[in-house]
Amino acid sequence: QVQLVESGGGSVQTGGSLRLSCAASDGTFNGYCMGWVRQGPGKGRKGIARLTKAGDTNYDASVAGRFPSSRDNAKNTLHLHMHSLKPEDTGTYYCAAELSPPCRVLAAEADYWGQGTQVTVSS
Repeated sequence: QVQLVESGGGSVQTGGSLRLSCAASDGTFNGYCMGWVRQGPGKGRKGIARLTKAGDTNYDASVAGRFPSSRDNAKNTLHLHMHSLKPEDTGTYYCAAELSPPCRVLAAEADYWGQGTQVTVSS
């Protein structure tokens, strides 16, 4: 069982920045595909970033170029650096882990989920 704990959410104005972090309890973190999924108000979950265990990264078009994500395998931690935030970025952000290929995080599917952290962007 992998436990994922997000932190770093909050409220910012349009154009601001936030950094989300996800701490994983499992020491085999570097063997997982990791990613971020968000859920806007009244919407379903949408995958926005995927980081494979090989180090490849993929992003949804809505955040590409604004939300670089990185992983620190030595610290079992995943980060999402959020820049140029927009009101439409408001939502709950979930950290997700996929143990075996294919990595489905961008399809908002995963084996393990964090509890989510709220991000609110005001205009």
